[in-house]
Amino acid sequence: MLSKIFDGSFMPHGHCLLWREDLLFLTLVGDGLTVIAYGLIPLALIYLVKKRKDLEFDKVFVLFAAFIAFCGLTHFISMINIWHGYYYVQGLLKFTTGLVSITTAVVIWRLMPKILTIPSMKNLSDQNDKLLIAREELEQANRHLEQKVQERTESLQRLANTDQLTNVKNRRAILEALENEYRRVKRHPHSLSLLMLDIDCFKAVNDSYGHLEGDRVLVEVANIISETCRQTDSIGRYGGEEFLILLPETCISAAKELAERIRLAVAEAKIRNATQITCSIGVATLNKGESILNLIQRADERTYKAKELGRNQVC
Repeated sequence: MLSKIFDGSFMPHGHCLLWREDLLFLTLVGDGLTVIAYGLIPLALIYLVKKRKDLEFDKVFVLFAAFIAFCGLTHFISMINIWHGYYYVQGLLKFTTGLVSITTAVVIWRLMPKILTIPSMKNLSDQNDKLLIAREELEQANRHLEQKVQERTESLQRLANTDQLTNVKNRRAILEALENEYRRVKRHPHSLSLLMLDIDCFKAVNDSYGHLEGDRVLVEVANIISETCRQTDSIGRYGGEEFLILLPETCISAAKELAERIRLAVAEAKIRNATQITCSIGVATLNKGESILNLIQRADERTYKAKELGRNQVC
């Protein structure tokens, strides 16, 4: 059987070409290049299947590689048959190539519905564009949400730190500011002064004109203090009609001068027709080694001393 298959006694194909050099050259070079290409393509397909474990139709790639390889072998035997007529070998190779080819065609057609579901490059590009748009919209929504959260947080912080009537710091916030400044003085020594302002005869205002008018007086006095003080100063409502004014990096003489300006501004303001509102202010400057409570107590004592001396004074 093998001797029959490898029987090379048939007429070489070169006789059909009349052994013409030009025809031999074209046939040999053409088949030779085809054999090289049909040898490299299967290797490339097998290499792809081994490297890409995610390929869905990897067996089809291997089958297609076998089809191309057998096509290459038929061209190779055609080159040999120019000199030796191994036409049984060529026939077997062509028959095998036909079987592999038809098998490949059937498998491809059976897989066609699945293959058609694979997104095209345009579909993938469109989907990618949609994802980018969705991502940008999501990032924009996140930025908007973060801005709203920040605004809400700042609003809550203002509500937590602000006296709702006078719009200056509340007691907790002004004491916290004093605590922070006190720590800063400890790290980097500098002057720190505190004013305690008390509205004179405030109970009489409430008794004579009502609490709404009393609230109006508190708001007006808070506005006068804010307009008179510097941007670096902190103002807070300490009690009912008492205000604390924190003066960083301010010595006793400068603090007293500012207190006098505040006192005069309050006394000269026409908060209510035919009614003059005055205030008494106690001034204290932090001593070395003194505590915050001591500083507040000294400012408070000097406020009461100003009242004892006749009110509308700075002590």
